[in-house]
Amino acid sequence: MRSYNPDLTPPWKRSAPVPEVPADADLVVEEVATGFCGAVIRCEADTVTLEDRFGKHRVFPLAPRGFLLEGRVVTLVRPSRPAPSRPARTASGSVAVPGARARVARAGRIYVEGRHDAELVERVWGDDLRIEGVVVEYVEGVDDLPAIVADFAPAPDARLGVLVDHLVPGSKESRIAARVTSPDVLIVGHPYIDVWEAVKPSSLGIPAWPSVPRGQDWKTGVCRALGWPDNTGAVWQHILSKVTSYKDLQPELLGAVEHLIDHVTAPADA
Repeated sequence: MRSYNPDLTPPWKRSAPVPEVPADADLVVEEVATGFCGAVIRCEADTVTLEDRFGKHRVFPLAPRGFLLEGRVVTLVRPSRPAPSRPARTASGSVAVPGARARVARAGRIYVEGRHDAELVERVWGDDLRIEGVVVEYVEGVDDLPAIVADFAPAPDARLGVLVDHLVPGSKESRIAARVTSPDVLIVGHPYIDVWEAVKPSSLGIPAWPSVPRGQDWKTGVCRALGWPDNTGAVWQHILSKVTSYKDLQPELLGAVEHLIDHVTAPADA
């Protein structure tokens, strides 16, 4: 007797088999139905959790032919062994290097405008800066910035980066910055009157930073408007305690600091 295949689907209509791929941690895939692309951070009984480059999480079923890997359709399956834990991250989002020793300080420096700016940079980028050997120093205002830069004597192997508050077109700060023309100096800034404002209001449990009338001390006006104590030093320590990672800061400050680090650490011939 002849034996018959119980599958009566014509061969030209049958789906070609696709590879099964273990959903290991940090594997980057794209979910077919939604186009969501991200790295695997968790795989459970019948679901996988992906994290995109903005930190957003989505959970998807481990459906057959449900994902794209490097443009090819695959079926994700649970790993045969427990997935290794994801690399620890620094507060800036960089991969942490356990046991790394601080590098000998570079000749280059990053100057920031004020103690609070320096403390905030240390809070988020401190681990990265120590590994790169970059020292951050604060200056009391930028009125004398051209003289400060001249005294530093920047060079290709000793670059200087400067972070300036309220660096917007037409401001006093922008006019001062324009007087510095050395190719080995990079001056960047954020649009906020004070670095306090670079901390996201949501991280502090407030709806927004209040508007302070022109001519009034900004920090004092903020404390009064929010009902905070008039001790700005103590208030700042409270604000700083709420910053645990780059996610608590506005993107304008994040981009500025990352740009400065790249400038100072670039090879001398770059």
